[in-house]
Amino acid sequence: MKNKKVWIFIGIIVVILVLNHIFGWSAYLGNTENLKFLENMVQDDLLLAVLIYTVLTIVSCVVLALPGVTFAIIAGLVFGPVLGTICCSVATTLGAMVAFVVGRFFLQDSIKPMAMKNKYLKKWLFDETGSNEIFILMITRLVPLFPYNLQNFAYGVTDIKFSTYSICSLIFMLPGTAMYTVGIAGLADKEKRILYIGIALVLAVVVMGLGAFLKKHYVQEEQSEE
Repeated sequence: MKNKKVWIFIGIIVVILVLNHIFGWSAYLGNTENLKFLENMVQDDLLLAVLIYTVLTIVSCVVLALPGVTFAIIAGLVFGPVLGTICCSVATTLGAMVAFVVGRFFLQDSIKPMAMKNKYLKKWLFDETGSNEIFILMITRLVPLFPYNLQNFAYGVTDIKFSTYSICSLIFMLPGTAMYTVGIAGLADKEKRILYIGIALVLAVVVMGLGAFLKKHYVQEEQSEE
């Protein structure tokens, strides 16, 4: 049953990749010019525009290998800095939650025993006390150790509680989301460009500084101790 789930998961991924290659979904959604209809819809029906954006983001988080920044760029262009940040944060968190559930259902039973054989993964991701969970979520959400989409599935393999994963992901992804969304909104808004870009630069310094600090003082120190 364990292997069967893995093969089903692999089969689904292969089918999605083939269809994506044929129909070019990633290229279409990754090109912001193709989503002009959302900008026009904002004026006529804001709630519908938000709903469509949210659905597209969730689907992309789960089945398409789009960089996480893509969703922030679209949100900044379509909804502006404040609403864009809120929409992107909520949508990407929901997408991460769905991917987490998929990873836990299809992969945990078979991948977890193999992952626990690695002493580093066992210590950080399968700590029985749960003391490392929030810290490792903070690092991986702030420091780009591995792709956003893979993170979502990978966490499903661990023992991290769904609620902890969801809340922490929302909180720790928020600064980076705001940085990109506000920055892109600034490029699109001539009147408030300096203000928005200034805010984005401040956020960038905070995000990169905190990420570099965590990586240097905790990740590297932990590796050297081992």
